[in-house]
Amino acid sequence: MSPEAEIRALLDTYERALNTDDTALAVSCYTADGVFMPTTLPTAAGPDLTRAYEQIFAAIHLDVTFTVDELVVASDVVAYALTRSAGQQTVHATGERSAESNREMFVFTADDGPWKIARYIFNKPN
Repeated sequence: MSPEAEIRALLDTYERALNTDDTALAVSCYTADGVFMPTTLPTAAGPDLTRAYEQIFAAIHLDVTFTVDELVVASDVVAYALTRSAGQQTVHATGERSAESNREMFVFTADDGPWKIARYIFNKPN
């Protein structure tokens, strides 16, 4: 499988984790020292990723789809992707549903095996 195909499969797995509130699956998509930088929430790294995703999934349920706008494999061990996600979110406390959309940037590494997310940041489009 090409690096591009492996990374797209990883993004599909990450999307599935978000849409099924699966903390373990989401965290498994990251490197051991991966960094997650969500909008309006603290940055989480390494062992703090589990707590960050548990808190997010306890607060909201997502039903989103990623679109890859750009995917660049810069070397045998570094790649990045610019993506968009769109769909719905449901607030668990109230049941309120609303549109959800973000712009994302992923940095991937494949230092010691399969491609994983090394850095992930997202924000809301204007």
